[in-house]
Amino acid sequence: MAQNRIPQVNELVKREVARVLLREVDFPEGALVTVVRVEAFPNLQGAKVYISVIPEDKAKDALKALQREIFDIQQILNERLRMRPVPKILWVLEKATAEVQRIEELLDQIKEKR
Repeated sequence: MAQNRIPQVNELVKREVARVLLREVDFPEGALVTVVRVEAFPNLQGAKVYISVIPEDKAKDALKALQREIFDIQQILNERLRMRPVPKILWVLEKATAEVQRIEELLDQIKEKR
């Protein structure tokens, strides 16, 4: 049972953070923010929440918005999640998504040249 707890916590935190971001946080105009994955610490004191931002040039502003709202987001999670401790959220920008976006752009350019 204990070995299954971390993946379950990861999925639960991911789902709830995504819901909160959808309804509670005002992101820059035209920014699409997605929760990619969550990695909770083994002691459940914290969790890295990986986010992807499209377009990439709005990532910095989106992270600022998340940091501005971190206290409120954490409070909502503390109320919604029926677990103790509720992991403290740390925002991490997902780099792989930007790389995938760049590869797709390059493939589109190749298609157009044919």
